[in-house]
Amino acid sequence: MNPIECYKTYLSVKNHFSKESYDFFKYKGKTRVSEKTFYSKKERFWFEKLSRNKNDNEVVNFFVSNYSSVDDPSSLWIGDIIKNGEVRYSEWIEKKHNLLDIFLSECGHITKENFDDYFRVVGSRHPQILKDHLKGDVCIETLIIFDSILNYKKDFDSKLIDPIWEMVSLRMKKYSVFLQINTIKFRKALKEIIL
Repeated sequence: MNPIECYKTYLSVKNHFSKESYDFFKYKGKTRVSEKTFYSKKERFWFEKLSRNKNDNEVVNFFVSNYSSVDDPSSLWIGDIIKNGEVRYSEWIEKKHNLLDIFLSECGHITKENFDDYFRVVGSRHPQILKDHLKGDVCIETLIIFDSILNYKKDFDSKLIDPIWEMVSLRMKKYSVFLQINTIKFRKALKEIIL
């Protein structure tokens, strides 16, 4: 991948996570950027270095790891990625390798008796799973795994007219297409916990 393609990948992933209408896979990660625009950027040297040090797939994963790890992807700017990107990328790779253990740990307090209540929306109040996510006790990946098993997001979307949920919901939607989950494996693990 050349530096301009690396920059285009950055813009594509950024648009995917921050714009409802943009889909990275639909547009095959393409954006229109002129060479003049790229070479006018102060960060071009960083993109040149990144394109030399990572293969195409790693570049995409690098940007996905950064945008999926922040609460508001539209507020993440390139300076923060340059400064903290490698740390986020390393943590993301580690998290992906230990996803089952993380999921089991974050589900440890769920029992057969409180399972339904954990996902229940009462009026306009946030369900417990969302509260736990907002406190940092449940990661975005666990929300996505639960949704792949239970398909609760549609219900929350229809009942919660709330900017906080809307941001989490969009983040789940945008990140889930990059996160390959073996739903059968996680469903089996969940059954062992609650039964």
